[in-house]
Amino acid sequence: MATDRLRWYQEAKFGLFIHWGPYSVAGVEASWPIMVPDLAPVAFGEQPSISESEYVALPLRFNPLDYDPKAWVHMAQAAGMGYIVFTAKHHDGFCMFDAPGTDYKITRTPFGRDVCAEMADACAEAAMRLCFYYSQLDMHHPGYRDTNKPVVENWLGEPKRPEWAGYLDHMESHLRKLLSDYGQVSALWFDGFSGHDKYDPPRFHRLIRELSPSTLVNDRLGGNYDFITPEQFIPRRGIPIKHKLSRLSDSHVRVLLALLKAPGVNTLLMRLARRYAEGDLQLASVPTASYPRPERFQPWETCMTMNRTWAYNPTDKAYKPAALLLHNLVAIASKGGNYLLNVGPSPQGTFPPEAVERLSAIGEWMAVNGEAIHGTTYGPLQHLLFGRTTAKKDSVYLHIWDWPSSGKISLGAMPGEVTEVILLAGHEPLSFRQSGSHFTIQIPSQPPDPFAGVLAIRLRSAGNGSPE
Repeated sequence: MATDRLRWYQEAKFGLFIHWGPYSVAGVEASWPIMVPDLAPVAFGEQPSISESEYVALPLRFNPLDYDPKAWVHMAQAAGMGYIVFTAKHHDGFCMFDAPGTDYKITRTPFGRDVCAEMADACAEAAMRLCFYYSQLDMHHPGYRDTNKPVVENWLGEPKRPEWAGYLDHMESHLRKLLSDYGQVSALWFDGFSGHDKYDPPRFHRLIRELSPSTLVNDRLGGNYDFITPEQFIPRRGIPIKHKLSRLSDSHVRVLLALLKAPGVNTLLMRLARRYAEGDLQLASVPTASYPRPERFQPWETCMTMNRTWAYNPTDKAYKPAALLLHNLVAIASKGGNYLLNVGPSPQGTFPPEAVERLSAIGEWMAVNGEAIHGTTYGPLQHLLFGRTTAKKDSVYLHIWDWPSSGKISLGAMPGEVTEVILLAGHEPLSFRQSGSHFTIQIPSQPPDPFAGVLAIRLRSAGNGSPE
């Protein structure tokens, strides 16, 4: 199902997103508090208010002496994650690498070290795939916007100014640096909010192919892409299929910003922002099919916070339970997608204890059941009430959320002759009966795991059903 370039990505299934920068010093969300101050605390949780001048000065106080990228990589691997997406530059323009053409970067802080370089070394040593997040927005660069004006007035950028061409050259210098000096970059995770065409996507796709042909690119640069990125939600129905993306224009965003000031409409938009924070808002339409042919399948990845914020916020304790995070992972894998789970490290350079606890719990489950996630794709049984299925070669994996106390599970027709059924916890063989369109498995009366028990159903002939 996967091309050679995409194979590692689609087999990994689970990755770690890291949003980290000087904004952690203030305990505020990355960039958004100076871009849309009224919306930020609603969409990302309550946080200290901060002025633009205070935000811009945060690098002077950023000195993460406890930063240990090897420990971060180890935690990710122990959780069963196959890749890390690290913020090289967020919308604010601050660079977490020794970026050319700017002093607004980590090597000009009291810390003084290139954290991206150290992360690259740690990933290479542990054979962990490293990807860089890079936002095309840049609040700090005078070519992107007139920096004599407040950020709230022109954060969408000003591509009609003559300085814009210089900004695109600045972007190119950054991408050349990231793709040339930090070892193998497995993916570039762009984050252009709207109006992608203003960034001249063909230019940067050519650059990436020239410097690093195997590097994957997400959908937020515009132009050609390898995977799409639903944010904070899992497509509710079906499995994503290839389609032409509808792009949000800068004009649409300006209208929405204007509506924030309108009584009544403002209330509605704030309600939507709260739903986004709670993971209950599907931000974009994602065309799906119930069980598509492999050539129609659209590789995809849900990026999601553990709590309400992407960045570090010591007051945000609304962490999702480990059980919910695991259910998300299973639900996403059962639709063929990847789960990119975010952590916002502290200003000292450590993971919040709540994040460490959840990664550890996920890792314990993955140590037993990881076979049913890694290397799998969407399973043949897509509408089960009590669980989900994933599939790989000659196996279908049944993830059971609601374990029946009857000691029996009945399924419909299987996509081949079943040769054995194994409970992954303990590798215990289970009795089963297959007759035509009826398939019954005898299971223990008690679940082997409080999150989800997994059965491996082995088939004599490979096949995952009858795709549409």
